[in-house]
Amino acid sequence: MDPHSPSYIDLRSDTKTKPTPEMLQAMMTAELGDDMNGEDPTVNRLEELICEMLDKEAAVFACSGTQSNQMGLRSHCLPGDELLIHELGHIAMFEGGAPAILSGVSCRTLTGDKGMLTLDTLRGKIRSNDQHLSQTRLLCVENTTNAGGGHYYPLNQLTQICDWAHENGLKTHMDGARVFNATVAAGYSIKEICAPIDTISICFSKGLGCPMGSVLVGSKEEITKARRSRKVFGGALRQAGIVAAACVYALENNIERLQEDHDNARLLAEQLASVEGLSINPSDTETNLVFFDVDPEIGNAMQLSKALHDKGVGIGAMGQTRLRACTHLDINREQIEQVPALIKDVLNTGIKNYQGLETGPYARG
Repeated sequence: MDPHSPSYIDLRSDTKTKPTPEMLQAMMTAELGDDMNGEDPTVNRLEELICEMLDKEAAVFACSGTQSNQMGLRSHCLPGDELLIHELGHIAMFEGGAPAILSGVSCRTLTGDKGMLTLDTLRGKIRSNDQHLSQTRLLCVENTTNAGGGHYYPLNQLTQICDWAHENGLKTHMDGARVFNATVAAGYSIKEICAPIDTISICFSKGLGCPMGSVLVGSKEEITKARRSRKVFGGALRQAGIVAAACVYALENNIERLQEDHDNARLLAEQLASVEGLSINPSDTETNLVFFDVDPEIGNAMQLSKALHDKGVGIGAMGQTRLRACTHLDINREQIEQVPALIKDVLNTGIKNYQGLETGPYARG
């Protein structure tokens, strides 16, 4: 089925959201200027607003989450340096090798439950100051975790590992693409979760519902470096207020409603638990990401994803047996309630006749 069909239930990613009429109106009436010269009033307002919310000194608007992550890395590291990150972290897995390509930085990947790092994982991982070795400069965390399962860091765990990093001379960066999902689910404030972090990247094109845009927040010194990197990376913007207006609208209107997405995700998880041939623990669904596995005797994840697509349901493969469904503001409860029956129908019909790869492509966004 065509994903643009009104009846298509698109759970592939919260990047599939479309601007609401109110958001479009804010974009159409935005006051514009030349952001490259700091003259776009709407971009300036967005950067000031996010700094106030996070209690940070400075911010810079960016085109995408990948771009703002890489600007953050560049503000902390030099070529030849190394960062520490979970092996499932977006920066290490899904950004095309950008740390190495753009900044000459290598990723040292570590393990941990739910895509999160702990003190036990990190201790002993900082390389000594030896001419033969890369210099460990940065700790990167992801909140919420994507490939790790849509989980949020407990505040004490995040504070502990960031304190450890700072005590050992490292800087800290958060890939906070879905950080507002974390605040809504965990009940802590955005200021609390960002307090121990030096730079934070926040994406507006996911649960917040904007067509594009991200922001990097940190100290004046770090953001000055990052703004220069934005230029080098080809991301200098002109009349960017037309996009920034959507982001301002989202910050003012779309944060609390993320709870609806979480409720829909938990409902879906609970319903999928009764579908024969699927494996899921509903309690693992903490935010808007629902992960489940298909019995390999039935077929693989890519085959199920393709079969569901033909039935009008978009769910992405995340490996040989694992799939991910993502709820968002364009998906309502009624649509969620239709999904289990459609999956049952597909499984009863059989999916092995679909041409599926042994390991399907990841649902990346």
